[in-house]
Amino acid sequence: MLRAVVNAHVIPVEGDPFDGTIVIRDGRIEALGADVQVPEGAEVVDVAGAQVTPGLVDAHVHLGVHPEGDGGAASDTNEMTGVNQAAVRTIDAIDPFDEGFDVALAGGVTTVNVNPGSGNPIGGLATTLHTHGRIVDRMVLREPAGLKSALGENPKRVYGERKQTPSTRLGTAKVIREAFVAAQNYLRKHADPDTTADVDLTHEAIAKVLRREIPWRQHAHRADDIVTAVRIAEEFGYDLVIDHGTEAHVVADLLAERNIPVLIGPLFTTKSKMELRGRSIANPGKLAKAGVEISIITDHPVIPISFLVHQASLAVREGLDRETALRSITINPSKALGVAHEVGSLEVGKRADVVVWDGDWMDPMARPSLVLIDGAEVYRREDGVETIAPRS
Repeated sequence: MLRAVVNAHVIPVEGDPFDGTIVIRDGRIEALGADVQVPEGAEVVDVAGAQVTPGLVDAHVHLGVHPEGDGGAASDTNEMTGVNQAAVRTIDAIDPFDEGFDVALAGGVTTVNVNPGSGNPIGGLATTLHTHGRIVDRMVLREPAGLKSALGENPKRVYGERKQTPSTRLGTAKVIREAFVAAQNYLRKHADPDTTADVDLTHEAIAKVLRREIPWRQHAHRADDIVTAVRIAEEFGYDLVIDHGTEAHVVADLLAERNIPVLIGPLFTTKSKMELRGRSIANPGKLAKAGVEISIITDHPVIPISFLVHQASLAVREGLDRETALRSITINPSKALGVAHEVGSLEVGKRADVVVWDGDWMDPMARPSLVLIDGAEVYRREDGVETIAPRS
């Protein structure tokens, strides 16, 4: 496949905007720039001066495991039959025919990271994938992409109601530490070439974190929970990503010093529980100004995934600078997910995930008019009519 997007106002994210052309060959960007010529035989897509950005990236969703329109009855987000579910994999529960994937395309979101829920201290392995396809394995960009863990109210509520550990924050931290110690002991046994120790999927999953193959994705809202997450990470030595980070701005200096990214959101919710008292659309700007690398997330279906761009727009209104706002829904989450070499910006060699907008991407009235994934058209909106390509 050879395609050229011409007469485009390209915002590549990494690099200065320009008016010109993007050449796509076999699903990847072959060339782009103001003086790039259209190759012979290329299919020409003339966007008539429209803004063009990379496909948007949402690094924390439950797309496909918490289907649209069923009220949670078919949800596969939490395996809440034990406190340590490190071995479960979201890839085994993602339904690519969930309507939410079509909603994502309508919002220009081409890459998502599907997390398990936060009912357990240790929830399971995440999957990063494209938002269009028929067979999940062919949509995957990285799997596993992280190991989900939760601090705060959710696990203590779930297990406290059962009169089980953890019923407090103390107990949750204990469960997490015990899991890391058990994984360390397991690794020591398997370091012996003469070992006959059995393989344990739970320990193997946590070992990936200890070997820094994948990050530890820490659900934490309150500032003290965020500090606990940092404390445990420093005790055991692994790469930490803070998910939600409602009060992360309170300890932004600590996070900036340690280069710990924050996936902040969802931002449009009410303060429905104690942990959300500090929620504010101004918080992304505060974190960014403190030097923390931020990504904005929807936690879909908590916030519809098509609203990802609107959260970024309103964060600009509340103090976040425009460039960082776009980075927070493109290249920054790609970095946090370990797929920045593939997606998140428009650069030669990267996958051709492209969004053409019918206005300024930041304008709440603007919509994607064309979405490409790997250079193939997957979504078009023309004269108010939406067309989604058949799942390949």
